[in-house]
Amino acid sequence: MSGHSKWSSIKHKKAALDARKGATYTKVIREIAAAARQGGGNPDANPALRQALAKAKEVNMPSENVERAVKRGTGELPGVSYENVVYEGYGPSGVAIYIEALTDNKNRTTAELRNIFSKKGGNMAGAGSVSWMFQKKGYILVDKKTIEEDKLMTIALDAGAEDMKTEGANYEITCKVQDLENLKNVLQQKGINTQLAEITMIPASTIKVTGGDAKQILALAEALEEHEDVQHVYSNFDIPDEILDQVATE
Repeated sequence: MSGHSKWSSIKHKKAALDARKGATYTKVIREIAAAARQGGGNPDANPALRQALAKAKEVNMPSENVERAVKRGTGELPGVSYENVVYEGYGPSGVAIYIEALTDNKNRTTAELRNIFSKKGGNMAGAGSVSWMFQKKGYILVDKKTIEEDKLMTIALDAGAEDMKTEGANYEITCKVQDLENLKNVLQQKGINTQLAEITMIPASTIKVTGGDAKQILALAEALEEHEDVQHVYSNFDIPDEILDQVATE
């Protein structure tokens, strides 16, 4: 898990900056529409839609954009239908890469992502190549300055957390996907602010990467995330904080 919290935080901050350019809006709109198409337009009965709407709120998306995205998903407004696609591959040092995408043209997206892998020192692999290394979990970050470890652990476990670890300046809390919303709400009711609360893919083990390979894998991850069809990129790299910090300021 080392490096996961810092990289997640970096991506979260970059998403807020990208929103100014509209890049994040496009991705969140697709996610809202896809969630509404699959599970209906009522967030109370559709956890995936609730998660997508929470992301829209984080990036300050105008309510009219959100409403249109939901209606496109439910068919109340015309719009493009997007397909959920998973891609798997490897980066420098053999790190595993797991990608979730939404596309209206799978052949085009596959070719473009394969090209990114090739240019950035990685290679795309077949279905099932790396997915077995990851588990979908609810994931929450809490600043260590916020609360004592023992107190937080008691509250989190009582609210459905599966595990809690200390990582750098943060506590990392993991839970089942269906328990994330309740756990987040309980922490908020206790006055405990979360730095990050999301559904993510947690690797079972990590690969330590340093030097040129570390920068190359981060360049590959960023290039994949910048593709308009890519929603999420997950990897099992373990990169030193100083390299992550350097990338964050570039």
